[in-house]
Amino acid sequence: MSQISTHVLDTAKGKPASGVPVRLERQISSGKWVLVASAQTDLDGRCSELLPERATLKEGAHRLTFDVASYFAACSVEGLYTVVEITFQVRSGESHLHIPLLLSPNCYTTYRGS
Repeated sequence: MSQISTHVLDTAKGKPASGVPVRLERQISSGKWVLVASAQTDLDGRCSELLPERATLKEGAHRLTFDVASYFAACSVEGLYTVVEITFQVRSGESHLHIPLLLSPNCYTTYRGS
């Protein structure tokens, strides 16, 4: 099964960030970005499967876009960032990528998860 997943943790609260809108896009040969899927993080801060059913993970550049302004507004927190974009490369033979986001009002970090 091919999949791309993410997990957003609010490090300022020490809790999962639920309700964060997330978009997955893929870059096509012309350089344009096309929407693959969109979702919101669940109560555990996860989007466990962003690829549509029966879709396969395609080689090339992909981008996760997190609407953190919506999340911070819902939490009544003033954040520095409005959007976090993580662009990553899918290589031949990869069938699963997990891209976590550690978030706070004034910083963020990401890494390749497992």
